[in-house]
Amino acid sequence: MTRTGHASAPPAQHAPGYKAIKFNLDWITRPLFGIALAAVAIAGIFGGQAYIAVLGALASIAAAREWHRMVGERVFGPAFVLSSLTVAAALAASVWVQPAWIAWAVLAAGAGGVALYAHFSGLLPAWHGLGPIYIATAPLALVALRGAPHGALIIIGMFLAIWATDTGALIVGNLVGGPRLWPALSPNKTWSGTLGAVAIAALIESGFVAFIGGQPMLGALYGAGIAIVAHGGDLLESWFKRAFDRKDSGGLIPGHGGILDRIDSTLLTAPLLAILVVLGFNPLFGVHA
Repeated sequence: MTRTGHASAPPAQHAPGYKAIKFNLDWITRPLFGIALAAVAIAGIFGGQAYIAVLGALASIAAAREWHRMVGERVFGPAFVLSSLTVAAALAASVWVQPAWIAWAVLAAGAGGVALYAHFSGLLPAWHGLGPIYIATAPLALVALRGAPHGALIIIGMFLAIWATDTGALIVGNLVGGPRLWPALSPNKTWSGTLGAVAIAALIESGFVAFIGGQPMLGALYGAGIAIVAHGGDLLESWFKRAFDRKDSGGLIPGHGGILDRIDSTLLTAPLLAILVVLGFNPLFGVHA
């Protein structure tokens, strides 16, 4: 990722590969901050639903700041405040209020309030109203997943595949280069990086599932599927940024861009996984969930 700014002209159709690699500070800051964020996430997962809700609320508020600024509001404006209150209230309700649908009703009502404010303020109501839904659906899904049997292992497995996807795409894409995946939408992504990400996510997830006593071949297929969905989440956020002529959502995390740039894969993957688990899917493949 590059620093926050406006999108530039599309790059060449082929990435140069390892010959163009030059040392920069991201080689240090990206893994260090990545490890720190992973440690915080894992601690929250094992801490339980309340910890996930608190971490989710903090991340969502930071993401809301980037979202509303990106779609046309001044920093820390009323739409951001309303979105922050909405996601915090929805996540609090997901842990401490029953039945579970109340949290989703709070999110929907708050998103409607944000859209109404934007409408009467001459902003973009659909985009501003979408913000809290796009941002808070994933942490709500994570809270729900944590409440499932072996929920911590399910979430850990998902994150391992997502992190393997991000790392695999970065390493393989830089080393191999070659044709770009979608230059107009996400200029840094290559086909080699995408395929490498899928392969590495499959390998990591297979090892994780084998370690916990499940079926590694099914784990590999699951890891590959997570990688594809995670890439879809990344491309979706890229589309949002291109719609508003932005390169990055922000510069909050050194080496990673903004918080939205860091969690974009999870924003799509976690809700889809939660739906599958509700429908009876067991992502541990032999470990009874």
